[in-house]
Amino acid sequence: MAGGWSRDGGVQDQIDASVDDAVNLARSRLPQGESATHCEECDAPIPEARRLAVPGVRICIKCQSELEANQKQNAGYNRRGSKDSQLR
Repeated sequence: MAGGWSRDGGVQDQIDASVDDAVNLARSRLPQGESATHCEECDAPIPEARRLAVPGVRICIKCQSELEANQKQNAGYNRRGSKDSQLR
């Protein structure tokens, strides 16, 4: 059931688009190519098991953990549903 000016299924379309955007963003952040033997941040050796498990890895586990801790999470703001995007 749609409300207001939206068509039937419009809300689900927004949800699907948000999920698709999040999946595409996650895929774009995956490392690609050949794995490095030493970390690009601290120059520590990257274990063979990590290089095999994560193709294209460039940083060690310690640096990866720090990077993920410092990254800001997406606020969950649905830009397709914002009034500003509808006014443009």
